[in-house]
Amino acid sequence: MKKIYFIGIGGIGMSALARWFKFKGCEVSGYDRTPSPLTEALVSEGIAVHYEDRPELIPSEKEDTLVIYTPAIPQDLGELRKAFDEGYKVVKRSRALGEVTRGKRCFAVAGTHGKTTTSTLTAHIFSSSGEGCSAFLGGISRNFGSNLVMCDNDNVVVEADEFDRSFLALYPETAVITAMDADHLDIYGDKAHVVEAFRAFASQVSGTLIKKIGLDITPEHTSARILNYSYDDCKADFYGTGARPDELGRFIFDLHYPGGVIRDVKVGTPGWINAENAIAASAIALTYGISPEAVKEAVGSFEGVKRRLELHYHTPSLSYIDDYAHHPAELASAISSMRDIFPSRKITAIFQPHLYTRTRDFAEDFAKSLSMVDKLILLPIYPAREEPIPGVTSSIILDKVSCEKVLIEKSQLLQYLEKEPLDVLVTFGAGDVDRFVEPITQLIKKRV
Repeated sequence: MKKIYFIGIGGIGMSALARWFKFKGCEVSGYDRTPSPLTEALVSEGIAVHYEDRPELIPSEKEDTLVIYTPAIPQDLGELRKAFDEGYKVVKRSRALGEVTRGKRCFAVAGTHGKTTTSTLTAHIFSSSGEGCSAFLGGISRNFGSNLVMCDNDNVVVEADEFDRSFLALYPETAVITAMDADHLDIYGDKAHVVEAFRAFASQVSGTLIKKIGLDITPEHTSARILNYSYDDCKADFYGTGARPDELGRFIFDLHYPGGVIRDVKVGTPGWINAENAIAASAIALTYGISPEAVKEAVGSFEGVKRRLELHYHTPSLSYIDDYAHHPAELASAISSMRDIFPSRKITAIFQPHLYTRTRDFAEDFAKSLSMVDKLILLPIYPAREEPIPGVTSSIILDKVSCEKVLIEKSQLLQYLEKEPLDVLVTFGAGDVDRFVEPITQLIKKRV
């Protein structure tokens, strides 16, 4: 196909594919609902992007055009209807990614949380060590400055997304599974079906499956060799001991693996959760055959992923972090990590719930996790692809939160923060709360 047209091109996974096809010499264009830093970056790279539903902008040469869409796009969108009705070759993002990685040495990272940081660090270890890889990532790597890494060998690192069972289009040689929590219940219905999908993914791994210790995947579910990893459980094949944070919360630990011990591994990003992610990424690299010395050096030079415990401002009296956490388990991990980084400081969290269904399904769990902060500033639900559900608002979380709390509109946020005493401030969410990161950073700087 000479022309590739993306419906939903601004998504993190879609934009990586768009960049890949552009790199391969295809004519790439597409639609997204709203402009964003990602779409602006695509335009600057020579990819045409528009923001209105305009079916006439799909290339007219059907035999030369592949249409790729994300399931997050409404099925009644005019462009999508035209692509199907007029006989274009149309595939989901997951199938396109599966085809791109077919025949490669695929290293996939799956899990309901932790997969973006783990896959990005895995790609960094391969690249930093000189082994090299291509990578399709679910976030913008601070080391690479992109969500796409290109290399001319057959190694490819992929973030394996469980949404819409997308990861079942992948057949990796090596895979990591970080977590199998209940999520995307609008797709799966219940946790049992989430676990079932992860087991199906595990069955497609041809070489080695590295899972977090305790996850219920056994040889009954996959023919792959199964290894376990853990932050600190010595029963695992890969685990840490002696973990201690430095002054910025970056953990140093000894990494135990089947071949020995790597002493004093220092993670380049803060929080115990990133130490655990580093163990998972190191397990992939060590299993592949990258040297312990190269793994240690790469873990230390890892700068992280944008919107994953990303520190935007820091002084002993005022700090600001932004994080993508949008599931109760992610929030709990991030907040407990922040308690390590900022002991005995007051943490104020701004949280924007993502999706009506997720808010409905996990309201109590959200409240429990968010009660771990000292003060919660709650915003209305970001709907994304969903229509409102009667009775489902941010208030069903707020009512159950036990810490100091307030619910405000997005339009009130900056004005509210101007008068709010702050010590450690964090923004959480997968919606458009990231649009406030720069204004909040500037507001904080004016206080000093």
